[in-house]
Amino acid sequence: MPWIAGQLHRGDRVAVAGTARATRFGHFEMRNPHHELLQGTDGAGPKYIGGLMPKYHLVKGLTSKKLSGWVDAALPLADRLEDELPQDVRDRHRLLPLAEAVRLGHKPATESEWSEARRRMGFAELFELQAVFALMRASIAAEPAEPIPYRQEVIDAFKRGLGFELTTAQRRSMWEMFKDIERPTPMNRLLNGDVGSGKTAVAAAGAAMAHAAGLQSVVMAPTEILARQHLHKFREYLEQSFPGLTVELLVSSQSAAERRRVRAAAASGHCSLVVGTHALIEEDVEFADLGLAVVDEQHRFGTRQRELLRAKGKGRPHFLAMTATPIPRTLALARFGEMSVSVIDELPPGRTPVETDVVPPDGRSRAYDLVRTQVGLGRQAFVICPLIEASTKLGDVARSATAEFERLRKDVFPDLTMALIHGRLKEKDEVMRRFVAGEIQVLVATAVVEVGVDVPNATVMMVEGADRFGLAQLHQFRGRVGRGAAESYCLLLADDPSDASVRRLELVRTIRDGFQLALEDMRIRGMGELLGARQHGMSDEAMEALERPALIDEIRAEVERVRETDPGFDGHPLLKAAIIRRLEQTSIS
Repeated sequence: MPWIAGQLHRGDRVAVAGTARATRFGHFEMRNPHHELLQGTDGAGPKYIGGLMPKYHLVKGLTSKKLSGWVDAALPLADRLEDELPQDVRDRHRLLPLAEAVRLGHKPATESEWSEARRRMGFAELFELQAVFALMRASIAAEPAEPIPYRQEVIDAFKRGLGFELTTAQRRSMWEMFKDIERPTPMNRLLNGDVGSGKTAVAAAGAAMAHAAGLQSVVMAPTEILARQHLHKFREYLEQSFPGLTVELLVSSQSAAERRRVRAAAASGHCSLVVGTHALIEEDVEFADLGLAVVDEQHRFGTRQRELLRAKGKGRPHFLAMTATPIPRTLALARFGEMSVSVIDELPPGRTPVETDVVPPDGRSRAYDLVRTQVGLGRQAFVICPLIEASTKLGDVARSATAEFERLRKDVFPDLTMALIHGRLKEKDEVMRRFVAGEIQVLVATAVVEVGVDVPNATVMMVEGADRFGLAQLHQFRGRVGRGAAESYCLLLADDPSDASVRRLELVRTIRDGFQLALEDMRIRGMGELLGARQHGMSDEAMEALERPALIDEIRAEVERVRETDPGFDGHPLLKAAIIRRLEQTSIS
């Protein structure tokens, strides 16, 4: 930073802070230290340099020193801040008053003061968020829903028709769902399960129970290929076991006549379950008596889209959201706190373990040999790339899907049938249909195939730039293979073969449990990055507070304690105002 040299002159008194290193000439140096020009000649020390120094999130043109000066000028106003947290809550958890937390957060004398300030701010933020979720739960509970009574003969018939034994986790999740839908208030539940854990069977059991009660169900998926897969599964699980229970498909690629037929069947009540995509929430889609709404990969849909689906019934249907991305419980309660959470944390017996290997740069040819061998056996392969097209931001190292497709097609697999798929491709569903049908041997793709793709004949998942993906995302890629009886392989190739990158990838190789990998991902990348702290308006303080697993339960209990005497927080106007602000943010997201 040569411009700094122009600010400093011989004879100036300067305080510097940084790491001192010895040079080979016997001197010491500091590279890019923090510095402060000291005023006067009376020996006064620095105001900013030394001790604990604040580190702020900055934008171009703004320095920590400049921001610290503004904070110093504004900090006396902290005494005017009014505390939104109830006094008894602060007392029980030994939390600092807001004004003191603000002062110590910016100008602590010790690291413990700084930690206490952050603990207080994180607690308050999570308290507000859980209060928002409590009001959302109360709002949903205030709406009527048609109870769906539990009938043992229904679940007995359902189990007989499955052709496989349910796992303990599936049975537990079903029971939690059945207890919810028996009530006259709408179920609002998240079904959180690993890849291939059998979430669809749980949802199908709910649809069977709704059908027995004379009610309809709807299942919305983010892509047409996933909707068609669900159609096949639900028909397999239900139509043979329950005469009169019909499952229909509604997607935008159908002919106008077919869509009219399905809409008429739904509106008249002549079909029990409709599976589809966004086409389900169009204005002209109606249901005679909708009792259960299911959204798969619910993070792919916005709040408004989910609400449009829920509004398709006469009353409020029971709602089940499913996600195949394993989420640690603490994270699930922080992000989906308005919902009850069911977890399927075991895989059905008989799933073929996927052989995972971290491939060094000189092993690429062996990886290609494995792809060719598997294709020769009649199998198929994925090749995943981190980018659609080459990016100057990531340099020339990261492989783009478009360039890699052309290179593989011309130089490596010229004799194989290949195709390319990515998020900007209009024909995504058609390409996936051809791959599922076995017409494509090697599919080059971006992360668009991360979830919801069921191709039992695919046995190789080759991930280029594997170090650029999170551990949980790599686990999702791995879950795209091993879905049939044949032995399957996941090959992880790193753009950066450093020790740190290889250590991360080794975790994927050695850990098969998606929930355990998600926890490791959380430890490595931080809670905030996984949750999307910036997008969800959550601060670093709240993210750090979430690393205490019991804290969310404590905070939820405190929120409910306040609501026992003040259900709408009307007696706590400052807290109510903070909740309203967060409620608006949550609704937007």
